[in-house]
Amino acid sequence: MVLSNIWHLRTVAESSSKPCYVCYKPTVSVLITPDNKDFFYACRGHLKDRGFCSPVVDEAAKKKEELDREIELVKKEYEEKLAKKKKTKDKKDPKEEGQEEKTKEAAAQKEVEKEKDDKACAEICFSNRETSSVVDDIPRIYTLHKNFFQMRLDRIRNAEISKRNRERLKNPTAFPSVPSGAL
Repeated sequence: MVLSNIWHLRTVAESSSKPCYVCYKPTVSVLITPDNKDFFYACRGHLKDRGFCSPVVDEAAKKKEELDREIELVKKEYEEKLAKKKKTKDKKDPKEEGQEEKTKEAAAQKEVEKEKDDKACAEICFSNRETSSVVDDIPRIYTLHKNFFQMRLDRIRNAEISKRNRERLKNPTAFPSVPSGAL
């Protein structure tokens, strides 16, 4: 059986927590192979331990996320500049005094609404950053260090050997026959 040294992090329910493979503390973090052939529970402390496993970092995905964030910031800045230009145009266009008062009131209302929207957007962006940073702090793909990976391979190999031995013991033809000759 060939087992690749790539492990995906999964999280189970609190009620399904089991002891960590190394320290036996209850944990909900499970490392599982992509083909679902092997899995084990590992606590967050051991996932951060460089002597136990190393995260597989996808550089392309990180760069793409950074570019997406930069693009969003540039778009927001551009929209703000357009809104400022619109405000200055609105102030210059009205020629009558009555219209000026109405536009000032409308502009004040728009400013108040924009400030509310900006505050709401800032809160949403801030909360999104917090949640994304929590998710991003822990990588999702790991490789075990060679000693721990060898222990996993040995465990699987020993399980297969013991299964074969049990099957052999159940088969009566595996035993030698009783001697039939005289002594």
